[in-house]
Amino acid sequence: MSSAPSILVLGRQGQLATSLQRLGGQNVIAIGRPEFDFANPETISDLLKQYQPEFVVNAAAWTAVDLAETEIEGAKQGNHLGPAYVAEKCALQHIPFIHISTDYVFNGRKGHPYTEDDHVTPETVYGQTKADGEKAVLSVHPQSIILRTSWVYSPYGRNFVRTMINAGAKNPVLKVVNDQKGNPTSSDDLAHIILAIIDKVRQTTWMDHYHGIFHASGQGEATWFDLANTTLEEAALHGQAKPDIRPVSTLDWPTPAKRPADSRLDTTKLTQVFGLRFPLWRESVAKTVQQIFSSQRG
Repeated sequence: MSSAPSILVLGRQGQLATSLQRLGGQNVIAIGRPEFDFANPETISDLLKQYQPEFVVNAAAWTAVDLAETEIEGAKQGNHLGPAYVAEKCALQHIPFIHISTDYVFNGRKGHPYTEDDHVTPETVYGQTKADGEKAVLSVHPQSIILRTSWVYSPYGRNFVRTMINAGAKNPVLKVVNDQKGNPTSSDDLAHIILAIIDKVRQTTWMDHYHGIFHASGQGEATWFDLANTTLEEAALHGQAKPDIRPVSTLDWPTPAKRPADSRLDTTKLTQVFGLRFPLWRESVAKTVQQIFSSQRG
């Protein structure tokens, strides 16, 4: 690969951007505030001119799910209008654009894993703005790929796995929701998938069937309780005492924004089109917990 960065990632401070930088090496450059901000998306033109990337990955978003219920304009700018503007500028320069979306575009009442053909049914401001962003990106850029993911965790930043390890170290008893179901996804695994998609596009050049939405999440389902229990079982292997983890219902843990009860994603299309498949989530959690404890010791 060329020594010049060829993948421009928006959202420098996030989990996925961190994974992409670590795994993509000098081929990746990540930018964020103050150089780039969805509140001022027109700066993308200068950045595209400066870096001349082969690909742009949008890992930036308004991710404060509960705050979005009242900060509607901010969520709209970060998840809909901003990404659409960037996609439009990438389209003018024929730069493929990979945009990250979410399981929150669904209401969680299907009862089976969602496919890309299912109609979106968001019930939160966050979910609605992400759904609107998907539609806008696809409409303005014929070389755009939407990756819907879910329950992202990593050794870096703020996420559920790290929160559980920290809470488990301080509390003898933890209560965790056990009636929401989804697919835990390692940001490193998602980064590997994105880099593999980019390699595939490079090898084949752009093909029309690459355009569209793909579900991209860890293999196997879990509740938040399952994810917490597995995380703390792995932490115990590294010497941390395992607390008593007790299941509770969503009704016991109210939030301003409603969470989907069952947002499992079917990733068959990702395998059919790109030949890619995520690892089992339990395997990836074990790797993540090991990385967390290794960094603490190091």
